[in-house]
Amino acid sequence: MTADTGRTGRPDKRRAIVRAANFVFGRDGYTRATVDAIAREAGVSKKTIYNHFADKEALFLTGALEASRELAEEITALADRHLHKIVDLEAELVEFGVDRTRAVLTRDDHAAIARTIRAEVTHLPREILDAWMESGPLHSRRVVAGHFEALKAKGHLVFDDAEKASAHYTLLTFTPVAERTFFGALPFTEEELAATTSEGVKMFLRLYGA
Repeated sequence: MTADTGRTGRPDKRRAIVRAANFVFGRDGYTRATVDAIAREAGVSKKTIYNHFADKEALFLTGALEASRELAEEITALADRHLHKIVDLEAELVEFGVDRTRAVLTRDDHAAIARTIRAEVTHLPREILDAWMESGPLHSRRVVAGHFEALKAKGHLVFDDAEKASAHYTLLTFTPVAERTFFGALPFTEEELAATTSEGVKMFLRLYGA
């Protein structure tokens, strides 16, 4: 299975189908979602969907990968902004953590897909899970790890494994908010986000601060 098969038709129609699919998968879950429901949401026929995608798996994978790649690009830009030139390490780690969490949990297409993947992990084909992890969470972890390596070289951080340090940073700054809000399904305030991230960064720096 490939993410996208047969790119016939107008790009705007294809994009409308992917957006509709992400909405339906997020609302109904992968197992219960149907191509009929996606067609109704997109305002197209089932035939039009099959002109673009081989099956429901290909449609789900395409939507999941496009959402995760777009988000990964945004996170890469945020990391470059906050972690490239450091004046106040703790402040920059907090600001990056806040911006990253907000970006992930307020991006409706990605958040809906992420909730679906977590809820139906045992029903999804393994290649969907692996492809989504590689294009999204693992890619972002490596981006942050690269910045952490540079910070280590400058004497700001101390660790043996940059990717492990990056994973711990995520667990301490992002995961608490994601779990409390069921990955963005419930609202959170900026005050909660800032306080949780600040607490997580302090704990991170106790572990890895120079």
